[in-house]
Amino acid sequence: MVPESACIPVPSEVTLIAAGFAAREGWLSPWLAVLAATAGNVVGSLLAYGIGRTRLLNRLPYLRALLARWEGMVERSGLRAVFVARLMPLARTFISLPAGALALPLGRFLLLTAAGCAIWAAGLLAVGVVAGSAWQAVSSYLGKALLLGAAVVIVAAVVRGRHRRRAEADRQRSCQGAGNT
Repeated sequence: MVPESACIPVPSEVTLIAAGFAAREGWLSPWLAVLAATAGNVVGSLLAYGIGRTRLLNRLPYLRALLARWEGMVERSGLRAVFVARLMPLARTFISLPAGALALPLGRFLLLTAAGCAIWAAGLLAVGVVAGSAWQAVSSYLGKALLLGAAVVIVAAVVRGRHRRRAEADRQRSCQGAGNT
């Protein structure tokens, strides 16, 4: 979760859905998973906030216009933009940069970041739990379909092997017959 919130687009969706599946199976506590995901998001967001505060990214021409647009959105919406962005894919990754560049109050930024990230993590964890429940039903059918597929592949390989051996034997007979004349 730290890399994603530090503006390295690593999909938290995959991680959290897998954590939901693991929670459903009893391998980990769902509350601990939400807490860990939220803490990771807060740490990564602090890193990105700090980078935004330095305004170093404004020196890169291709980022200058993008950052100006984000800063405009944050200026219009204020801290509410931080919370709303935490609930949206991709925006959640980069909102800390303009928040830091605009020097939004750090305490409120952290509070809204933690709240939004906790909701995001809990939602995706719930998706993983539901997917885990569905997996129990699907896995039975999937297992049977995979077994049937494997049987078809084995039978096809055996038939093909026999066909090749017969073709090779026929070719050798025809070569021997051609040599006798």
